[in-house]
Amino acid sequence: MENERKVCCFFGHRKIEETEQLRSKIYSILEILITEDNVNTFIFGSRSEFDSLCREIVGHIKEKYPYIHRIYIRAEYRFISKEYERYLLSSCDETYYSSRAVNGGRAVYVQRNYEMIDKSDICVVYYNEEYKPPRGKTSSKDIMEHQPASGTQRAYDYAIKKGKTIINLYE
Repeated sequence: MENERKVCCFFGHRKIEETEQLRSKIYSILEILITEDNVNTFIFGSRSEFDSLCREIVGHIKEKYPYIHRIYIRAEYRFISKEYERYLLSSCDETYYSSRAVNGGRAVYVQRNYEMIDKSDICVVYYNEEYKPPRGKTSSKDIMEHQPASGTQRAYDYAIKKGKTIINLYE
């Protein structure tokens, strides 16, 4: 089983501090994952600067390792035009709509992230345990504000529960 190919997904906070150090860490981790850990498939979502940065860097690394496969799992737009599909396929090799997103409602991105994690062996994340999303109301009828959970925290906790290997690049 040592030669079995592995899958890696990415998730992180919507806003990140993009630095040369972070870019360098991502490049180094990807190089190790590909050459030492036998990862050949990378799964991406959307809605975060971290996802976008990783998708960009994997695109550059694909020039060196053309056999790697990039999958973008959509949480929105179940049906897409050929033009939009061509656009998405300019930065990935495959795209599909998450089956878990079909009835995801407001938690559509959480459900999509769970699917990404389920399909992966390794999760490369950007997760700050201290981060809390802005307080808000569940609906316009609410009197009290509440502290919503971070989507990244939910994904991180789910990855732990599923026993995934987690590489947190926030630290």
